[in-house]
Amino acid sequence: MGTLYLVPTPVGNLEDITARALRVLREADIVVAEDTRTTGILLRHFDIHNTLQAHHKYNEHETVKALVLRLLQGETVALASDAGTPGISDPGFLLAREAIRAGVEVVALPGATAFVPALVSSGLPCDRFCFEGFLPPKKGRQARLEALREEQRTMVFYESPRRVVRTLEELARVLGQDRQASVAREISKVHEECVRGTLEEVLLHFREQEPRGEFVIVVGGQPKERLKQTSIKEQ
Repeated sequence: MGTLYLVPTPVGNLEDITARALRVLREADIVVAEDTRTTGILLRHFDIHNTLQAHHKYNEHETVKALVLRLLQGETVALASDAGTPGISDPGFLLAREAIRAGVEVVALPGATAFVPALVSSGLPCDRFCFEGFLPPKKGRQARLEALREEQRTMVFYESPRRVVRTLEELARVLGQDRQASVAREISKVHEECVRGTLEEVLLHFREQEPRGEFVIVVGGQPKERLKQTSIKEQ
């Protein structure tokens, strides 16, 4: 029986990879990657020469059965996404689930992920939080936002540069312009930036500055005082 390793890869700075991750990528029978070109650059940088196979959201239902069979035959498979930890808004869940169902050992390595540094550097409470990933682009988007209106935990979202202004506008409209927020982009890269303030303030910043890079939006939860006020009004 083989082992499936879920291997986090740097979200920016290549120095963020761990020695253990490099060893697993070097010793695995096969490296399964969201984009073989992106992971190929990483492997070449660290002088790792291993077989690469594509495994992404468009083919994972076709490739997962063959990969589980290889695991059952005793091979070691290392799964990596383009950046960060597989399964966190990236392919990985399906393969991990099917491997577990087949009785294969699944080992998740600790390592890089975008939302953790964005959360802990936000200045917002991080003892309790909810990770929302990417909001639905169309269907179900408004319902998801409305469901978060009374959320008391700090909320974390991923967003692309072309939709970040729209998302901040909708968050401000549903949650209130004065809700505290922090928007981090290009984490651990040369142009890393973190903008903190109210939703109104961070929205103004990215209306004036063209959004570039990948974004993590962190928004404070609904204050208990405001929840009480809302409850009184409803009565």
